[in-house]
Amino acid sequence: MRWALVPRKRMPSRRHARELALQALYGAEIGHRAASEMIDETVGTSAAADTRVFVRDLVLGTLENAAESDAIIAPLLEGWTLDRLPTIDRIVLRMSVFELNHSSTPSPVVINEAVELAKKFSTEDSGRFVNGVLARAAS
Repeated sequence: MRWALVPRKRMPSRRHARELALQALYGAEIGHRAASEMIDETVGTSAAADTRVFVRDLVLGTLENAAESDAIIAPLLEGWTLDRLPTIDRIVLRMSVFELNHSSTPSPVVINEAVELAKKFSTEDSGRFVNGVLARAAS
């Protein structure tokens, strides 16, 4: 009997879904657009239902809990204020603190994903900075 590998439809990873959520949050903040509009634009209609739900929950949860997240983040910034942070760093921190406090995802996973997002989309030093803040926020 001969075996043949059948290509599977690649399921989007949680990392990719977090990237989409970050893009939606960034577009909402910078473009002063509705979060729901940005979710629809970034996720599109072809995404799997579980990806759309995860992105929507992450975006809307991050926005609804921004004040709570900011209260956790602000004391950990050591010489910085939230408004002085690069926009991407601020969004990554808010999104990650929301996920740390409102999901069952293990803290090391949330922190690692945040660091990867910061390294990919923000400044050269953002990964280390985000790691330090979130490590203290998670403890």
